[in-house]
Amino acid sequence: MANSELRTVSALIFAPHGRDASIAQSMLRQLDIESSICPDCSTFVRRLGETVSFVVVTEEALQSCDLQTVSERLSKQPPWSDLPFVVLTQRPTIEPHFGAARLANVLGNLTFLERPFRAATFKSVASTAFKARQRQYEARTRIEELREGEERLRMALAAGRLGSWELELPARTLNVSANCRGLLGLDPIAPLSADDVFAGVHPDDRGRVEHAFRATTDSGDDLTIEYRRARSDGAHWAELRARLVRDRNGASRLVGVASDITDRKEAERLLRQINDTLEQRVSERTAQVEQAHAAVLAEMEQRRHAEDLLRQSQKMEAIGQLTGGLAHDFNNLLTVVLSNLELLQKRLGDDPTSRRFIEGALQGARRGASVTQRLLAFARRQTLEIEPRNLSELIQGMTDLIQRSIGGQIVLRLEFPPTPLFALVDANQIELAVLNLVVNARDAMPRGGALTISLSEARVDSGDELPAGSYVRLTVCDTGHGMSAETLARAIDPFFSTKEVGKGTGLGLSMVHGLAVQLKGALRISSEVGRGTRAELWLPESRVQPTPRTGEPQIAGVDPDKVRILVVDDDPLIAMSATDMLADLGHSVIEANSGDQALAILASNEDIDLLVTDYSMPKMNGVELANAALKVSPRLAIVMATGYADLLEISQTRFVRINKPYLQSQLAAEIAKALKLQRGQA
Repeated sequence: MANSELRTVSALIFAPHGRDASIAQSMLRQLDIESSICPDCSTFVRRLGETVSFVVVTEEALQSCDLQTVSERLSKQPPWSDLPFVVLTQRPTIEPHFGAARLANVLGNLTFLERPFRAATFKSVASTAFKARQRQYEARTRIEELREGEERLRMALAAGRLGSWELELPARTLNVSANCRGLLGLDPIAPLSADDVFAGVHPDDRGRVEHAFRATTDSGDDLTIEYRRARSDGAHWAELRARLVRDRNGASRLVGVASDITDRKEAERLLRQINDTLEQRVSERTAQVEQAHAAVLAEMEQRRHAEDLLRQSQKMEAIGQLTGGLAHDFNNLLTVVLSNLELLQKRLGDDPTSRRFIEGALQGARRGASVTQRLLAFARRQTLEIEPRNLSELIQGMTDLIQRSIGGQIVLRLEFPPTPLFALVDANQIELAVLNLVVNARDAMPRGGALTISLSEARVDSGDELPAGSYVRLTVCDTGHGMSAETLARAIDPFFSTKEVGKGTGLGLSMVHGLAVQLKGALRISSEVGRGTRAELWLPESRVQPTPRTGEPQIAGVDPDKVRILVVDDDPLIAMSATDMLADLGHSVIEANSGDQALAILASNEDIDLLVTDYSMPKMNGVELANAALKVSPRLAIVMATGYADLLEISQTRFVRINKPYLQSQLAAEIAKALKLQRGQA
C-alpha cells in the first residue's frame, strides 16, 4: 500500500461521477474537516475503518459496489464504533425510495441528503456526523481507560497477595478469584456460597464470623474479621475485608478482599511472648532494686522505638520495591515514546501545528521521565555519582535559584561554619533535594516568613539508626504553618501531599528520603502546627578533599564510520525503536529479542562491530550476554541499556552504560564512547 494511503483522514468521500466529490471536499475544508476522495469501490471498502470520522457517498456510487463486501467490512467495527454515512440522493428523503431499507440495513448510521442541496444544509449534516463520531472516539477512550484501570487493580491485588470476592445477597452466591480460592482453601472449580467459607472456619471462630457477616448486611457497616482456618496441619489465619454495595435496582452484595495473615499472627504471638518475658523480668528486678527497674523500663521503651522503626522500614522497603519496578517499566515505555517522537519530528515537514503537537508530546514524555526519576530516587535505585563535595560552596552556588524560587516575601538566611564541610554526595541530586525542601518551605509560608539553611558537623555513636561516624547535617528550617503529628507521620510516603490538586506530586520528600538512604544518611523532620518545620539531611562526612575538576573528556559526537550494530532487547517495541534510531544515524542494524538469538547471530556474522543490549532480560541478562558475546567476538564494543540500576554488576564491568529513557543524541554519544573504548583496549 502506498504511503499516501496510510495517512489518517477525518472524512471519506466516494462520488466517482461528476463534481460531487470536489464540491463536498471544498465545503468540508470550509468546516476545517480534512477529507480524502476514493477513486473506486475497492479503495472505498479498504479505507473504511476507525480513523474515518464519517463517509460522504452518492447513491449511484453505492449501486456500483458490492454491498455485501461493504457490510462485511462494517461488521468488523469495534463495539463503540457506529460509522456515520451521508448518502447524496436524487430523490426526496421524506418518502423512502426503492432500496433505502436495504442501505439502512447495510450502512446502519445513515442520513439521506437530496441533491441539489444548499451548502448550509450539507455543512450542518456534515458537522452533526463529525461531532457524533467525536463522541464515539470519546467513548472508546473511556472504555480503554476502564480496561486499563481494571488491569492495574488486578496487578495491585496480585502484588499484595490478596484475593478478591463478592457475595450476592440474599442468594448468598459467592464469586471469588482463583487467588482467593487458594487463600481460603476453597474448591478450585466448584460453584461456591457463603456456607463454603463458614465451613472452612475453625469451630471456635465460626459463630463470631457468621455474626460479623450478619451485622454487616443488617447495618451496612464495613466488614473486617480475622479468623482461624480449620486445617489438619495446624492453625492458619485469614482476614476478610468487605463493603456492602447496592446497585440501581436495589440488589445488594458484599465486595471485598481476603489475605493470609498467618505470618503476622505468628509474629504477634512471638512479640507477646517476648513482652511477657520482659514483664516478668521487670517484675523480678523491681522487687530487688528500684534502679534495676528503671533500667528495664528504659530497655522496653528502646525496644518499642526499634519495633516502630522496623515496621516503618519494612513498609517503605515494600513500597520502594513496587515503585522501583513500576518506574523501570515506565522508563521502558518512555524510551519507545521519546525515540519515535524524536524520529517523527526529524521527518516532519514545515507544518507548525504538527510540530507543536509533537513538541507537546515530547515535553509530556520528558515530564514523565522526571517523575520516574523521582520514583527511582524514592526506591533507592537511581544511578549516583558520589564524590567528596564542599557543601557550603554547593549551596552558595545555587543561592540565586533558591531566592527566585521563594520570592521576595521570604527572608533567606544562610548559616555556614567558617571551615568548609565536605560530604560524600551526588552534587546534582543534592541540589535537587535542597530545592525540594526549599519549595516545601515556601509553600508553608504563603504570607511570607524566614527560611534558614544551615550546615553543621554531627557525631553519631552506636545505638542510633544511622551507622556510627561523622556526618554533615544540612538543615532547612522555615517559620510556616507546620504539620500535625498525623501529617508528619506520613510526610515521606510516596504520593502523599497536603497541597491542592495539581500543585504537587507528593514525591518531593519521598525522593529526598530515598536519596538520603542511598547515600547512607538519613532525613529527619520535626514540626509543630503554627511553629514551622525543620528538615535535617544527614550526610556522611568526607575527610578526603575533592580533586580539582579539569573538565570532562570531550567526545566528538558520533564516530564518522558507519558500523554494523546488533540490538538486543526482550521488548520488541524498544528493540524496534533503537533499531530505527541507529538506522537513522546511518548504521547497519540487526535486531534480536533474546540472548540466545543474539549469540546465534554473532556466531554467523563476523562483521558485527558493536552490541547494544538491555540489562534486564529473562534467562540471560545483559552482562551475561556481553561476556558470552566477547568470547565469540573479542573485538566487540558493548553498550548496556538499563531502566534502573541493579548496578553493582554493571559497575564492576568496563561496559558503556546508557540509562532509559534516552534520546538519539545520547545513544549516538554512548556508541561513540564504546567504540573509542574498544579501540583503545585493542
